[in-house]
Amino acid sequence: MISEMKHAEIELPSRIDSMHRVEAMIDDIGTSLGLGDDIKNNMLVAVSEAVKNAIELGNKNNLSQSVLLQVDKKESEVIFTIKDQGEGFDFNNVADPTDPANIEKITGRGIFLMKALADSVEFSDNGSKVAIHFSV
Repeated sequence: MISEMKHAEIELPSRIDSMHRVEAMIDDIGTSLGLGDDIKNNMLVAVSEAVKNAIELGNKNNLSQSVLLQVDKKESEVIFTIKDQGEGFDFNNVADPTDPANIEKITGRGIFLMKALADSVEFSDNGSKVAIHFSV
């Protein structure tokens, strides 16, 4: 478990049905750290959005590519790092889903949700890697 190891990682195939492994990992982390439902749910939504984006947008559902999900426990923080094998994207130029022009769009809320639910979100490697930080 994460409280004992301080680090864990899983490699996920670029298939949406891999998401159950993300849920299981977060459930294990929540249990081992004694986290409340609110923070576990925030982790689940934010990390799931990042992994889903990595599979669908980063790797474009390419089954020959994978997504690496790492989690590190550092003092009073849990950091999830999600890395895809895609080319990345311009993370500084993402449409605001709260803009009236975007309100009715059914996509485009993932990064907004990550930033709203986590303590911090950092993109690197041209947008193909994201670190999501939670205080615990």
